[in-house]
Amino acid sequence: MQRLAVRDITAAQMLDMPPTQFRRLVADGALPPPTRIAGLERWRVDQLQAILSGEAAKPNEDFEL
Repeated sequence: MQRLAVRDITAAQMLDMPPTQFRRLVADGALPPPTRIAGLERWRVDQLQAILSGEAAKPNEDFEL
């Protein structure tokens, strides 16, 4: 079964980065904010995939990793 939404730790693993760096990029607006589901924070996998494919990229913004 394909996951629809994941925890921050899993999202960071999907992007091959430490969770602290993932959270910093979310706070900076470079990655999408979480969705709340029953009081839990989850990141939509489709939004993360859109960023990686360039579909959700903002061409005029630069973010430092």
